[in-house]
Amino acid sequence: MGLFDKLTGTRHPDRGVTPLPALEVRAALLALDGPDTPFRLRNGTPREGADLVAVWRIPPGPWHPRRGQTRLRLVPGAREVRALDEKWEALESGERSLGGQGLKYSRGPLASTSKQWTIERGPDGRRRLKEDSAFSSARVKAPLREAVLAAGWTWRGVFRL
Repeated sequence: MGLFDKLTGTRHPDRGVTPLPALEVRAALLALDGPDTPFRLRNGTPREGADLVAVWRIPPGPWHPRRGQTRLRLVPGAREVRALDEKWEALESGERSLGGQGLKYSRGPLASTSKQWTIERGPDGRRRLKEDSAFSSARVKAPLREAVLAAGWTWRGVFRL
């Protein structure tokens, strides 16, 4: 694995894993979708250029991204799944948006984490921090990546599909 693979989050399957056909990889990914997963998986549209899209389930909060997704394209010839992350988050004070929507757009192999805390009094009367909600894009992508690797395919982070 080279430096560029490390930067993009590319992972290769273990040696000796027999690659599954593309339809079985797709079925394995779709089988992950459920009410308890940190994403909702849907079919991609031709405009998105993706076979599947994992829409991130993000708890509401001012510090969390407003919206995020991972677009997946299966490339049977190379036995790899190309993954493109996209997120939209609120602008910080002084920033401007091109579209006037008040959101900042990011794409590529993203590592996004955020937490929301409140201050409360503990049983001893002292103040302490309590975590209200947390979000991590790694938690979203891990089950998808593991399913791809278990199928004998490569997970490749990309900047465009």
